[in-house]
Amino acid sequence: MIEGFDERRVPIGGDVTINAAVGGAGRPVVLLHGFPQTHLMWRHVAADLAADHTVICPDLRGYGASDKPVAGDADTYSKRTMAADVVALARALGHERFALAGHDRGALVAFRAGLDHPDTVTHLALLDVLPTLDMWDVLHGVDAAVAYHLYLMAQPPGLPERMIEASADAFFGSFLDGWANNPTAFPPEVRTAYLEASRAAVPSIVADYRASAGIDVEHDRADRAVGRRLAMPVTVVQQDWGAALGYDAAGLWRAWAPDLVHRTTTAGHFMAEEAPAEIVKLLRELLTR
Repeated sequence: MIEGFDERRVPIGGDVTINAAVGGAGRPVVLLHGFPQTHLMWRHVAADLAADHTVICPDLRGYGASDKPVAGDADTYSKRTMAADVVALARALGHERFALAGHDRGALVAFRAGLDHPDTVTHLALLDVLPTLDMWDVLHGVDAAVAYHLYLMAQPPGLPERMIEASADAFFGSFLDGWANNPTAFPPEVRTAYLEASRAAVPSIVADYRASAGIDVEHDRADRAVGRRLAMPVTVVQQDWGAALGYDAAGLWRAWAPDLVHRTTTAGHFMAEEAPAEIVKLLRELLTR
């Protein structure tokens, strides 16, 4: 648990219940975790923000202790559906408007929430991700090998799940080991929690990724066709992958977010755990805009 926070099971409709850690008091901020993590990834950042904000850290549907509905269709784990979960969760907790930050998979959910619910999301922070449509566009050639998992989990149901379940700890652990610049970012008990949670959620995690190779692309493409953009202040924090892979990350984001602050960091992918003070500073700056 995050120190000083209460964990709650919150029904949000559609027979789905979301697990969330809630703490603090003041203007609400919702923090969405990435892969292969749970809400625990925000433990440092959330504790700081809770000094003057109500902080809500859910496990996304399909992850952690939240419900994991069977993917009956493409929309079950679309980012549109997962974004609606976040809005419903906040409303169930008494908040019609809130600031939103997401990392990795959670950032894709946050991005979709900002597009679909512009009157609800007041400020938006996105950590170490590109919009789904742009991500697929910039991955090419041998450089795309760094994202092999995206292609694996995009395959039809069956084989990806069986392959990952056969060696789940090695699969999920490889990302914790390979994407962190600071190997001490995950205390043993946190690493164990991540692996246990991911091991128990292989079908839903794969369904989340499969959606990003299908229906999420369709949603992004439809928004781009009509010029739909993020209306709120946006902060994006990324590793400097753009220079290495040959694309302008800030430029890609600016096409979606006119009111953009784009920052790069020397921290690894898990920046909220590797450099929490830096992330807190950037989030607090965003909340004053």
